[in-house]
Amino acid sequence: MELSIITGSQVPIYRQIKDQICQAIANRTLKEGEKLPSIRSLADQLVLNHNTVAKAYHELVKDGVIESRHGRGAFVLQQRKVFNKAERSRRLKQVLDLLISEAILLNCTPEEVREEVEKSLEQLHSNSGK
Repeated sequence: MELSIITGSQVPIYRQIKDQICQAIANRTLKEGEKLPSIRSLADQLVLNHNTVAKAYHELVKDGVIESRHGRGAFVLQQRKVFNKAERSRRLKQVLDLLISEAILLNCTPEEVREEVEKSLEQLHSNSGK
């Protein structure tokens, strides 16, 4: 699993880790039951304080994305629908607001944003059959 951290981003580093792990699960790079790198090894790989990685893993556990098995590590959980429609909409709006803010900072046009979103959705759709 390859993660890349953008220092100086408005997005906190622990959140970047969390988001990239969620993305890897969504696009099937990480599969159900797969073991994640240990907190220490991922922190060493990314040259970060291990507390930053631990916070990302804690958030993923709290959200039901991964589970931590004492002495064995962290593993990807089966995706399940745990949120009602209103909560999914609220969470989606938060993510979209971040995307739009970042796009504005990058001077992207609305057309560029739409095009990239459509490409990403197509890619996710084509990967879901794997």
